[in-house]
Amino acid sequence: MIIDLDDLSSSETYFAMTQAIVPRPIAWVLSENDAGDYNLAPFSYFNAVCSDPPLIMISLGKKPDGAPKDTRVNIEARRSFVVHIAGVDQINQLNASSATLPAGESEITHLGLELADFPGSRLPRLAGSRLAMACELYEVMELGAAPQALIFGRLTHLYIDDGVAERDPKGRLKIHAERLNPLGRLGAGEYFAGGEAITLPRPA
Repeated sequence: MIIDLDDLSSSETYFAMTQAIVPRPIAWVLSENDAGDYNLAPFSYFNAVCSDPPLIMISLGKKPDGAPKDTRVNIEARRSFVVHIAGVDQINQLNASSATLPAGESEITHLGLELADFPGSRLPRLAGSRLAMACELYEVMELGAAPQALIFGRLTHLYIDDGVAERDPKGRLKIHAERLNPLGRLGAGEYFAGGEAITLPRPA
């Protein structure tokens, strides 16, 4: 089967891409609403882009009515946000947080989620997440016909549960992926529930 993307509509292209580029990491993003409570939403167009400075990228579309998503509005207004890597055990909460709520309504309150202090971050983190990244807005770019917003965030602090990380014999940070058991994204309503970690030495 050969698919010519020039023959597809934008929605058909989206469905093809999200099923072909798999699995994708999910950024579960906490940002601050105007009222001081918190928005929480997942985005699977997400990845690391640079180490110096430490930058991540999240790609956001728009709401069904064409308005910018609350996450973008909040980040541009207040600059701070927290990205969580959800575990497989959080799949129902993460999926529920993708529902479109009225602007300013908090998914944290709606879902009854607990928050915890995040030293080094102006914002809290989700208490149940084993890995969280405090970020500050670095740059926003727009691409495409929609357009799509690319939000670049500079990582300032990491929270890592002590049970999933340690120092190796050389003193380097080692995060055990099998203990983190991260949730990944596939196409349509499908998620990726981890799997076996395969370790291979890098060729000389």
